[in-house]
Amino acid sequence: MALSWNEIKERALYFSKEWADAEREEAEAKPFLVEFFKVFGVYNRKVSTFEYRIKKLDDHDGYIDLFWPQTILIEMKSRGKDLQKAYAQAIEYVHGIEQHKLPKAILVSDFENFHLYFLEENIQVDQIKPGEVKSNEKVRHLTNNAPIKFQLEGFYKNVHHFGFLAGYQKKEFKEQDPVNIQAAELMGRLHNRLKEIGYEGHDLEVYLVRLLFCLFAEDTTIFKKQQFQDFIEQRTSEDGSDLAARLQELFEVLNTPEEKRLKNRDEQLLAFPYINGELFSERLRVASFDKKMRQQLFDCCYLDWGGISPAIFGSMFQSVMNPQERRNLGAHYTSEKNIMKLIKPLFLDELYREFNKIKKNKNKLEEFHEKLADLKFLDPACGCGNFLVITYRELRLLEIKILKALYKKEDQEFQSIIDIRSLILLNVDQFYGIEIDEWPARISELAMWFIDHQMNLSVSNEFGLYFARLPLQKSAKIVNENALRLDWNTVVPKDELNYILGNPPFIGNKFQTEEQRSDMNELLSSSKVSKVLDYVAGWYLKSAKYVGDAKIRIAFVSTSSIAQGEQVSILWAELDKIADFKIFFAHRAFAWVNEAKNNAAVYVVIIGFSTSEIENKKIYFYEDTNSKPVLKKAKNINAYLIDSRNIYLEPRSKPICAVPEIAIGNKPVDGGNYLFKDDEKADFLKKEPKVINYFYKWQGAEEFMSGKYRWVLLAQRIPPNELKKLPEVMKLIANVKKFRLKSKSKPTNKIAKTPTFFHVQNFPDSTYIVIPKVSTVSRMYIPIGFTDPDIISSDLVHILKSDNLFHFGILSSILHNNWLRYTCGRLGNSIRYSQKIVYNNFPWPKSPAVKQVQAVEVCAKKVIEAREGFSDSSLADLYDPLAMPPKLLKAHRALDKAVDKCYRSHPFANEIGRIEFLFQLYEEYTKPIQT
Repeated sequence: MALSWNEIKERALYFSKEWADAEREEAEAKPFLVEFFKVFGVYNRKVSTFEYRIKKLDDHDGYIDLFWPQTILIEMKSRGKDLQKAYAQAIEYVHGIEQHKLPKAILVSDFENFHLYFLEENIQVDQIKPGEVKSNEKVRHLTNNAPIKFQLEGFYKNVHHFGFLAGYQKKEFKEQDPVNIQAAELMGRLHNRLKEIGYEGHDLEVYLVRLLFCLFAEDTTIFKKQQFQDFIEQRTSEDGSDLAARLQELFEVLNTPEEKRLKNRDEQLLAFPYINGELFSERLRVASFDKKMRQQLFDCCYLDWGGISPAIFGSMFQSVMNPQERRNLGAHYTSEKNIMKLIKPLFLDELYREFNKIKKNKNKLEEFHEKLADLKFLDPACGCGNFLVITYRELRLLEIKILKALYKKEDQEFQSIIDIRSLILLNVDQFYGIEIDEWPARISELAMWFIDHQMNLSVSNEFGLYFARLPLQKSAKIVNENALRLDWNTVVPKDELNYILGNPPFIGNKFQTEEQRSDMNELLSSSKVSKVLDYVAGWYLKSAKYVGDAKIRIAFVSTSSIAQGEQVSILWAELDKIADFKIFFAHRAFAWVNEAKNNAAVYVVIIGFSTSEIENKKIYFYEDTNSKPVLKKAKNINAYLIDSRNIYLEPRSKPICAVPEIAIGNKPVDGGNYLFKDDEKADFLKKEPKVINYFYKWQGAEEFMSGKYRWVLLAQRIPPNELKKLPEVMKLIANVKKFRLKSKSKPTNKIAKTPTFFHVQNFPDSTYIVIPKVSTVSRMYIPIGFTDPDIISSDLVHILKSDNLFHFGILSSILHNNWLRYTCGRLGNSIRYSQKIVYNNFPWPKSPAVKQVQAVEVCAKKVIEAREGFSDSSLADLYDPLAMPPKLLKAHRALDKAVDKCYRSHPFANEIGRIEFLFQLYEEYTKPIQT
C-alpha cells in the first residue's frame, strides 16, 4: 500500500535534517539515495541498481550512479559541483539505455541542490548523436520543461514532483496518446498467440482482462511497484513452460483474503493484496505459454500502465479482438470532447450551477453531496464504457470540489480527517450498462475500477491521506445482453434511475442484419416503418418505452439522419404514441472525428429529451460541420433540431407551392445493354452504322458533375420496319427482355413485354433543370444546372421541366441549400436530395414583386456566366469547397441576397435565421392543407 502524502512529507522533513551535512559523492551517495527512496516507501534494492554499467556515445563504458528502469536515472555529485555538467553526463547515458527501459525522469544533485528533469514522452534515443548532449537546443528536445529546482531544506515542499516513485499518477490523458495505442497493440499480439494455440472464447476474454488488471495495478499503487513483473521474471522459467500455472496460482491468491491463504505458499505470492470484486473468482482453463509469449507479456510490463486512459483504452482493446478494426486502432472510440458535449447539457452544467450557488452553505452542500451519491446512470449500448467512465470521473471531480469546500479553508491545509473513506460517497455501483458483446462488457467493468482508483489517487493528492478501495467490493453492473430485447428494469428499476446516455450503433436501415431488423420490428407498430429507420432509432424507442412518464432524462449521440428526411416524422410519431417527450438540448450535425488516422466520414447529432418540461432549452449549431459549436437558446426544439413548433415534414406527391413538379430521370432497367462508353459506341457503330442518329448523350449525377458523358441507344425511337434490319440492335433488345424476365421483381417481369422502353421514362422536349440526387456535404452549394433536351438524364438526378432563371436562382441559393441540409437524408458524407421531402415541402417566396423576381433572374444569369468563364473546369471542380473561384462565389453571394429579399425586406444574418423563417412559412402554407 502506498504511503499517504502527509507521511511522505514527514519523512522528507526528517531526511532533510539527517542529511544536511552530506557532501561527498564517493562516500555518501549510496546511503543518501537509499534513504531518499525510503521517503516514498520504496526500498531501492528491489527496483534499482547502483553503478549501472552503460555504453556511452563514444562507445566507452559509463556507470550511472543509480538507475531504476522505466522510472528514474540519478547522478550524484559532490557539494558545489556543476549540475549542468552532471545533467549532460546523464543525457549521454540515456543513449545506451534500451528503449523499453528509458526513465521518466533524470535527477541530478550535489546533496544540497536538486534538479529534476522529465524526459519527453516517446523519445527515440537513436536520435541523440555524439556531441549533441552539450547543446542547449538538444537538451530542450529531450526534456519537456525546464528543470524543477529546489534545495534540500525545501524537499518536503517538492515531494509531489516525485509522485511517480510512490505510484501516484498525475497525468492529463490525451485522446490519441501513443501509450494507449501501444498498449492495445501489445495486448493484441498476446491475444493473437493465445487464440492461435486454441485458448479462445470466454476464457480468453476473461484471461486478458485479468492480465490487464495486474499490469495496471503494479503501476498505480494497487500492487507494489513492479510486483507483477518481478513475479514473472523471478518465479517462472525463461521458456515460459510454467508461466500459465504460476499465473493460475496468482489469480487464486488475488481472489483469497490474506487470512484464508495457504500459509506455505510462496512468499512472493502471499505479498499480493486481496482484490475480490469477482474479477478472479471464476475458474478458467489453464492457458499455455512459450518463450516468445512470456516475452510478449514482459513487453506489456515494460509499458507504464499508469498513463493509460480508462476512457480510451477499452475501445482500443476492443479493436484487438477484431483483425479488421485493428488496422485503425482508436478509430471507433467516442472522443472525450464529444462525450462532454453530451454530459454537460444533460446534467453536469446544472450540477455545477447548483454547487456554485450553495458552496458556502455547509448544510446544503452536504445535502448536495448525498444527492450526487444517489444519482444513477444507464448506458444501454455501453461498449467499453467510455461514457460511463467520463461521467463517473466528472462526478468524482465535483465531489472533490465539494469536500474542499467543506473541509479546506483558503490557503490552508485540509482540516484533520480521521477516516477519509467515510467522506467519499460516490462509487461505481451507481452506473449500469448493457452491451451485446462480452469482451467490451468485461472491459467496461475493468475501466470503471481503473477510473475509480485513479480518482481515489486524486483524493489522496488533495487530502494528503492515501485512499484506495481494496478489496474491491462494488462494481458497475454491466449486463451482456441484446439491449433491444432485454427488459431494462432487470438491469436497474426505472424508479431508481436518473439518466440514460450513450452512443448506440450507427447502422443505416439498408445495412441491418435480419436479427437487427427483427429487433426493430419488435419495437415498432409496423414492420414497414422499420425499413426506414436507422438502427439507432431502436434505442430511442426502447428508452421511451422503459421510461414512460418517468422524469428520466435521456441523451444519445446519433447519426444525423435521425433528424433529417423521412425518418423524423416516423420516429417522433412513434415516440408520441408512448409519451409526451420534449427535446431540451441538441447539437446539430457535426463531423464525428477523433485524433485517430483514417477517420470514417460520419456526421452526427446529439439529442437530449425527456417527459419533463425543462427551461433554458439549448441548441448548439455549427457554421460548418467541422467548426466549434455556437449556443442558441430556444423556446422549443423540434425534431429537426431548430427553434420552432413541433411540425413534421410528411412525404408529399406534389409541391406545397405553385411551382413546376420535379421527377427522377430515366431508369432503363436494361442490364446495361443500352448504355455505352465512347469506345463501346464506336465498336457498335462499326457493326450497325445506321443507328448513329439514335445514340444520345447520357448523364447521371457523376456525368453531370464531371461534364463527361456516356451514350444511350434509344431503340424505342427506331421505326419497327428499320429495327428488324438491325441484327445487333435486336440482340440488345433480346438481352434486355431476358434480363427483365430473370428478375425476382414482378414489376420488372411485366416490363419485359416492352423491352425497348425504359422502366421510367422522362424526356423533356425543351431545356430543363438538373438536380443531382447526391452531393458531398462539404460543398456550400449543391451544383444544379440547365441541360439541353438532347441529353438524356438518368434516375440519379432529378429533372425540373423549366428553363426559368427564377426557379434556377431560388434552387441554387444558400437559402434552399440550408433547407436541403436540414430536411434531406444523409449517407456518410453525402446528402440526398429528396423529391417528396425536400422539394415538395419547400416554401417558395410568397408573391414576390416583379422587381424581386427580376433581381433573382439577373443574379442567376451571372452565376451561369461565372461558370462559363471556366470552360475547362467541371461543376465538380467549380464547387469544390477549396477550389471554388472567387468570381463564382461572389456571384452566388449576390444571388443569395436577392433570394433572401424575396422572402423579407432584408437578408438573413445566418443559416439558423433562414431555416427558422422557412419552417414558420411552411407551417403557414400547410395549415389549409392540414385542416
